[in-house]
Amino acid sequence: RLPLYCLHFPLLVICSKCTCSQPGLPDLSIKTSPMTLLACAFRYGREDLDVIGVSFRKDIWIKRIQMYPFEGTKPPNTPIQDALLKKAGDQGHPFTFDIPVHFPCSVSLQPAPEDAGKPCGVDYEVKAYIANEEDETDEKVDKKDTCRLIIRKIQYAPNQLAAGPKTDLNKQFITADKPIHVEASMERELYYHGDPIPIKVKVNNETSKVVKKIKISIHQITDVLLYSVDKYDKCVLNEEFADQINGNSTFEKEYRVTPLLANNKEKRGLSLDGKLKDEDTNLASSTILLPNMDKQIQGLVVSYKIKVTLMMGGGLLGSLTLRFESLHFISMSQ
Repeated sequence: RLPLYCLHFPLLVICSKCTCSQPGLPDLSIKTSPMTLLACAFRYGREDLDVIGVSFRKDIWIKRIQMYPFEGTKPPNTPIQDALLKKAGDQGHPFTFDIPVHFPCSVSLQPAPEDAGKPCGVDYEVKAYIANEEDETDEKVDKKDTCRLIIRKIQYAPNQLAAGPKTDLNKQFITADKPIHVEASMERELYYHGDPIPIKVKVNNETSKVVKKIKISIHQITDVLLYSVDKYDKCVLNEEFADQINGNSTFEKEYRVTPLLANNKEKRGLSLDGKLKDEDTNLASSTILLPNMDKQIQGLVVSYKIKVTLMMGGGLLGSLTLRFESLHFISMSQ
């Protein structure tokens, strides 16, 4: 009997630590040792295609801990570990993993409804097993003799928020002496999942032409880095506003839009936070690249952009692009 408890789910990057307790181990002989393993891996193919020795899974990072007898300096137990140990008794063996903060967050690419098997993405797996070979890191352990638990590593927003982006566009027509000036801006560069995103649009129309409507779209861009150089550009929101701007007039308005996974369930290749079956899964967080960080190790790099487009009777006037970040909100209690 080999139960496994994970105390932090999902795994918070602000903690950069996964703390687990392992109770209920059987009687062990001298030649066996209970082990735990935490693996960060990138999967880019279906499991049923892992044939003729070709694997579609690449391990980014693996850490092993021998729980008993413990080697080295044992870290102090957390209050939750102490509570679990009271129930587990002498056969409970707590352990702690420290994950480097620059490692990737859990991301999955949403498959099509007809797709089968595990999706492409980055995941973290905790595995407990009984090692029969001493100091044998490549020992093959049967799946039925292991206890596995998938955890998520997610990114929370920093406390300090930078000022938002701003961009402008001057459109000159051959038949007009003066241009149309368009400006789009955001209050800050970072927004939380599920929150409305305000976008301020200013137009100074010094021509006789009429702007018929304004279109706002939000795109998620995912760069796949490990196995190839692929790029997915998915529109997660597309709204049109029937605001007419007459010639020789000015216009200013704030639009509020909210991109949601609920409106994009059928889009293949969309990046999501962690496992697809989690009820709290949402659109993937923006990848935060720290200074001197190896971009390749991230596996999937996610970013977002907003396009503001003005439409005229004769077609497209022009588009402006604003880049922003979308992350999880963490309260003071957390």
